[in-house]
Amino acid sequence: MYHAHRYSSGSESEQHVSTLTQKQRAGLRRPEHGQRVAPTVIIAVLAMCGVVVSLMQTLVIPIIPQLPELLGTSAANASWVVTATLLAGAIATPISGRLGDMFGKRRMLIISLAAVVAGSVICAVFASLVPVIVGRVLQGLAVGAIPLGISIMRDELPPERLGSAMAIMSATLGVGGALGMPIAAAIAEAANWHVLFWVSAALGAVCGAAVLTLVPESPVRTPARFDYAGAVGLSIGLTALLLGITKGGDWGWASAATLGSFAVGVVVLVIWGVLELRTAAPLVDLRVSARGTVLFTNLASIAVGFAMYGMSLTLPQVLMAPEQTGYGLGLSMVVAGLALAPGGLVMMALSPVSARISAARGPKITLMLGAAVVGVGYLGALCLMDNVVEIIVASMVIAGGIGLAYAAMPALIMSSVPVSETAAANGLNSLMRSVGTSTSAAVTSVVLAQNAMTLGGHTLPSLGGFHLAFLIAVAAAAVAVGLTACIPSRRAGRTLDG
Repeated sequence: MYHAHRYSSGSESEQHVSTLTQKQRAGLRRPEHGQRVAPTVIIAVLAMCGVVVSLMQTLVIPIIPQLPELLGTSAANASWVVTATLLAGAIATPISGRLGDMFGKRRMLIISLAAVVAGSVICAVFASLVPVIVGRVLQGLAVGAIPLGISIMRDELPPERLGSAMAIMSATLGVGGALGMPIAAAIAEAANWHVLFWVSAALGAVCGAAVLTLVPESPVRTPARFDYAGAVGLSIGLTALLLGITKGGDWGWASAATLGSFAVGVVVLVIWGVLELRTAAPLVDLRVSARGTVLFTNLASIAVGFAMYGMSLTLPQVLMAPEQTGYGLGLSMVVAGLALAPGGLVMMALSPVSARISAARGPKITLMLGAAVVGVGYLGALCLMDNVVEIIVASMVIAGGIGLAYAAMPALIMSSVPVSETAAANGLNSLMRSVGTSTSAAVTSVVLAQNAMTLGGHTLPSLGGFHLAFLIAVAAAAVAVGLTACIPSRRAGRTLDG
């Protein structure tokens, strides 16, 4: 069975933490209020939280075309309802991970779910742009719940359950995204759009209550002063960088706003990195992040995230495009979402398979295999576009590869970082995936916009545009395979029970 690497810094306090964690992993867990909870229950609760949090990413997709009218604003302003969530999630993920290591991962998970509830209620109550953006920002802050859940699993589960549990938790990102679109579309068609947010508020509340009553708080803490300067610097740098990526298509890639945003992001992040190296308790330990396994896993995560998001932007449009385009299948949003939903189920079904491959061959092999399968899926999509069944098959292959790859990433990360930094390290890895998806959104949108056709007065992507987008995703998958090959092989005898 694949186990995580035990870290020993030599300090008595860290050795005590490691011993305490090992003792608490054996058998059943005891929450703070004294009730004994089986590991299976902990896994189920955390996985449910992961699905609900990832649902927030696709919640508003069905109503994007109506948002300008619903909020009484322009299309450019309405796009911030999506962009705000992306930016908030990217910024909050490494910060919430660090706070989890310092003050308790369960505590930060509950705060993340509370943000989902608060943001959802705000969006459900108001019908103007600014409050809805505020609500979507709060929903985005909850993205850190997934790496927090993975870190809780490392601290709380017995070693023999850890590999499969991490794989399941990683798969929830894809499962929630895949199931979110048809569910949200069905609700939006059958009821007022505010109902979407009342439902998400209820789901967040249920998850928060489940975590509060069934998930124990980890005893693993890293007492230190919070790196406020690091948090501010990272927030400014990421906001500027991702702003340029996500809005470059609207502003113009050569515009002063886009180039200025990139310049500010790069300069601030360079200064931030220098300061982090000089800080005793940094928000992100760049020395640990520079280790071969962590570095190349994070770089591969960017490439896999890029390849993953290409499917979300292309296949739904193919399914919903008018048949007069020559390639479109003319499906409704609900039916198109249902056609792509099996991909999320494939991710979940492959999570135990991923864990077994990692146990037998190591997570490096699993990540390489997953990236390769993603590439094969996109190559299949080049040919399988004639009917709904063919597109479903292509989407399931791509989703299967993503499931394998995403499940391997936290195992690689946690095999190379101290137990006291697992939440922060997982948060940084999730951030790298977000950078990949953000870049994919920008690049794919530009490709489809520049390879468009006019039909009935409407501008739609051409078949050649989709083919080019698929080939770019294949290239991203190939880059991920190459980067994963650069990950140093683990030495025999290393384990991950620390």
